[in-house]
Amino acid sequence: MIDSPLMKIKLLTPEYPNKSTGIINGKSSGLLNWNDIAYPQMYELYQTLLANFWKAQEINMQDDIKQWDTLSEQEKDVFLRINTQLASLDSLQTPTMYQVMDYVTDSSFKAIFAVIAQQEAVHNESYSYLLSSLIPLAEQTARFNQAKLDPIVRKRNELILVAYEEFRQAPTPQTLFRLAVNSINLEGIYFYAGFAFFYHLARQQKMLKTSTMISYIQRDEMQHAYFMAQFIRILLTENPALHTDENIAYIYRMISEAVELEKEWAQYILADIKGIDLTEFSAYLEYLANKRLRQLGLKNLYEERTNPMPWIHVFSDEMMNETKSDFFEQKSRTYTKVSQSNGFDEL
Repeated sequence: MIDSPLMKIKLLTPEYPNKSTGIINGKSSGLLNWNDIAYPQMYELYQTLLANFWKAQEINMQDDIKQWDTLSEQEKDVFLRINTQLASLDSLQTPTMYQVMDYVTDSSFKAIFAVIAQQEAVHNESYSYLLSSLIPLAEQTARFNQAKLDPIVRKRNELILVAYEEFRQAPTPQTLFRLAVNSINLEGIYFYAGFAFFYHLARQQKMLKTSTMISYIQRDEMQHAYFMAQFIRILLTENPALHTDENIAYIYRMISEAVELEKEWAQYILADIKGIDLTEFSAYLEYLANKRLRQLGLKNLYEERTNPMPWIHVFSDEMMNETKSDFFEQKSRTYTKVSQSNGFDEL
């Protein structure tokens, strides 16, 4: 059952209800009426994602362009290597999210996956925008090829690619579950060594426009990871055959592997950057991993701790996500179904 092939959803099935009977393998007409969806909470998340909308060109890079030549050669090298490494990861997300849409029954989830795919395209463009502001095209091309061939980058990407390609080749409930877990790894665990470097420059009043753009990207990624955690919880709730000890163990194993790979990348790329304590950064990754697990309704994998790197310009998970009532709490302070007596503004 969990290995049964998922069928691509027809665009329109008029005889089915508009409110989907399941996020996969359900019945849905294909029409999206936000007043009549199975999980009204999704409308608020959709609105949050839309409110985050931004474009790379809105950030004027002139200050960073002027400051670029004042960076050390080491800082320039790390800046460019991290930039193209981040772009290589984000390149995976847009096509993957669009493929998932083909197999998700619920139209509200399709809409959110579409927004995430578009935002990932913006992130990818933003890295190119940074490069085009700072270095000539020939060097940009060389740097992208460097990221593509770097063995450490390829090793990190492989964790994600295996799960993504498995779903592409054989879409089933099980491979969709694994894809979603590794999407959390990509957006909620990976990236943070790179982000830490850019914020480290910013706290020295260097490349502030770049750090602004990175903070926008991080804000988006945290919402994406939160959505994927809720998607997994709903997927397991609606499909009890997926809610196995083996799959819970898979979550812990994949998140642990992602943490270790990000630690390895940090040791590789940040080892000579003065002012970034890599032991502290390792603890920060474990802190993030615990947060991702709690969003999944699971227990901590690592020692409980507060944020060991408060100087990182984080759009707080607590403010963005954990102040909301969880989808699975019986008493929700925030979410209500839309009815004739209320409206979208009350969601």
